[in-house]
Amino acid sequence: MEHFNSDRIKVALLVVALGGLLGGLGFYFTGRPEIASIVWHIGVVPVLAALLVEILRSLSRGEVGLDIVAALSMSAALLFDETLAAAVVALMYSGGTFLESFAEGRARREMRALLERAPRTATRHGQDGLEDIPVDDIVPGDRLLIRQGDTIPVDGKVASASAFLDTSALTGESLPLRAGNGDDAMSGSTNAGEAFDVVATRLAKDSTYAGIVRLVEEAQRSKAPMARLADRWSLGFLAVTVAIAFAAWWFTGDPIRAVAVLVVATPCPLILAVPVALVAGLSRAARFGVLVKGAGPLEAMARARTLILDKTGTLTEGRPRIVKIDSHDGTDPDEVLRLAAALDQATRHPVAQAIVAAAHDRGLTLAVPTDVTESPGEGLTGQVDGRSVVVGGHDFVAGRVGQDMADYAELAAGSVLVAVAINGRLAGHLVMADPLRSGTREMVARLRRQGIEHILLATGDRHEVAERVTEGLGLDGIRAGLTPDQKVLLVLEERKRGPVMMVGDGVNDAPALAAADVGVAMGARGAAASAEAADVVLLVDRVDRLGPGIEIARGARRIAIESVVAGIGLSVLGMIAAALGYLTPIQGALLQEAIDVAVILNALRALRITPSET
Repeated sequence: MEHFNSDRIKVALLVVALGGLLGGLGFYFTGRPEIASIVWHIGVVPVLAALLVEILRSLSRGEVGLDIVAALSMSAALLFDETLAAAVVALMYSGGTFLESFAEGRARREMRALLERAPRTATRHGQDGLEDIPVDDIVPGDRLLIRQGDTIPVDGKVASASAFLDTSALTGESLPLRAGNGDDAMSGSTNAGEAFDVVATRLAKDSTYAGIVRLVEEAQRSKAPMARLADRWSLGFLAVTVAIAFAAWWFTGDPIRAVAVLVVATPCPLILAVPVALVAGLSRAARFGVLVKGAGPLEAMARARTLILDKTGTLTEGRPRIVKIDSHDGTDPDEVLRLAAALDQATRHPVAQAIVAAAHDRGLTLAVPTDVTESPGEGLTGQVDGRSVVVGGHDFVAGRVGQDMADYAELAAGSVLVAVAINGRLAGHLVMADPLRSGTREMVARLRRQGIEHILLATGDRHEVAERVTEGLGLDGIRAGLTPDQKVLLVLEERKRGPVMMVGDGVNDAPALAAADVGVAMGARGAAASAEAADVVLLVDRVDRLGPGIEIARGARRIAIESVVAGIGLSVLGMIAAALGYLTPIQGALLQEAIDVAVILNALRALRITPSET
């Protein structure tokens, strides 16, 4: 609401300044200069008042900005009855702040999506059967029913024989995990198998998911605000302006020359050129599937030197795929896959669905299985084309065929093994993993060329899995087994090197995205929470879009700086001319308008930035 009110005030000030200038000109050209002066006063005073309030707020925070120069020029022009010049400056200033506000937008929105994902109700076993209760009413010891697809509302212990939990949003583990009776069940995990019971061990407010929400909110509150690019030039420019204006008044005794200097010095090249270039960069980045939530994040993206990457769903596809089929008795690998997929049609387990999809991708025709028996979370048995088929976990299939399969354990390093037995004998293994996205190696090399000096992997997955997946990428480090708060600590530690960019897609990444100088979320399939917490959202499910995004950000920042340098140089020349008496205040205002047009046209070149590799 505060951002909304601020935006409305800026729009209102722009309307008042524009109306005052045009209305005054109308009276002036119809021969009523006195009324014109009054109208110009009316257009300037609200802008000046709002500007003074903003200056006082900045000074209270220990900040000195370019707004002081604009306030001095408007005040001096009004004081010495140069009201038209004051009206022109007011319009330039209000237009610049409005444009800057438009560029920034809302870099931070409330964590609405994250909170909406959290369950509001739960199903509890009561004396009279099942009952739906608010999550906040759950107390430790309550026995809850978690149906297929449900999100676990509070931390607890599995109270059924087995459960399959999708913890990808919390830990980054892309494959569902099997939990047995008495094992921990984290809130925020999703039931990927049959319904099971959980005995609550914590209140909702003390559970894992609620802790992640708090981490995100705390990270956003503690994150240092980004300084405007223009304000980094402000102190020096202010000093030069005051010195030239004072010298002009001191040596000539003519205060109007000082007014002319101040009017020419109104820092519109800084106020206008920077947001125009960055807004153009935002628009250009969006064309390449990179949504940047404001000018500040775009500038920070251009300055980033350290990149921290999540694994699951970011570097990898975030879903299991068959990477290898090992046939152990001479059976054709496609036949092993076909029979396994045919039987797996009878279950909704995510791994089984991935096997079915792989068979379809290979164009295999799947028969309808019969006599199917499923052991939830373990495997299936049944008949396919008159043959007895068993598909499931290593131990499950070994128990059904009475065969020692210890020799095949090495296949499981960093992967999930699905064993397949045909007619009582082990036929093969389907080796499943979450592979790297295509083009990842090229992307890492490109980021190095673009000036990213330090690239780390941060994942909640196991270290051996992370090492296997990223082998050959040339990363500077791997941090595995991280919790959400540990990811935040990693970001804060790496910020000692310089600006940090964090890329992730899960709920567990949201706090780190909020804490980083630039948080980048995978928006196509990533969690809504990470997209809300991030500064940048990749609209397509391709992490390689990060390269063009960074290149555009750096190009837009470079053009903004070029515009600022050129604009300030021309302004300084104009100030010298005004100090020597060659420019009146209104001529100075018009000159400054011409400078504005020039720097804005230059800033708009950011709309034509084309990444070197797309």
